[in-house]
Amino acid sequence: STLRIHSRLPVILPDRITVSLAEMLDQSRLNAVLVIHCNHPNEISEKVSNCFESLRAKNITLLNQSVLLKNINTNANVLIELSHKLFSAGVLPYYLHTLDPVVGASHFYIDDKMAVNLHKTVSEKLPGYLVPKLVREIAGFPFKQDARLLQNSSAN
Repeated sequence: STLRIHSRLPVILPDRITVSLAEMLDQSRLNAVLVIHCNHPNEISEKVSNCFESLRAKNITLLNQSVLLKNINTNANVLIELSHKLFSAGVLPYYLHTLDPVVGASHFYIDDKMAVNLHKTVSEKLPGYLVPKLVREIAGFPFKQDARLLQNSSAN
């Protein structure tokens, strides 16, 4: 009943999201959900906002997932601004991921305690509907894990 697509395309190349693509998704028998991957409020230009608006006009649900990236968006004010800009553009902040341990990205890693504290600060300053869920993907689990609950069970 739902077609869920994950992409950074609307953020990095908004012109690639054409009217015909939006119409095709709108005419599908499935409910289209686009999960955008936007990590910083500076990524949301006027062109990107217009892209989001054209998708929303075709009844496409827009959600966002961000990844916590050290020195990019590991500041509560940046995450708060991101949530506000997303919502103003018709996108619901949905997930805030901790970084998966991948080769070449360790310089972006923050520990679980910092992630949980950052999420707590954001939660205290935003209404609930603007607070993304803090999550982690763990191999072998069929769903994302609440990263706040994993803080004491992982080696940091």
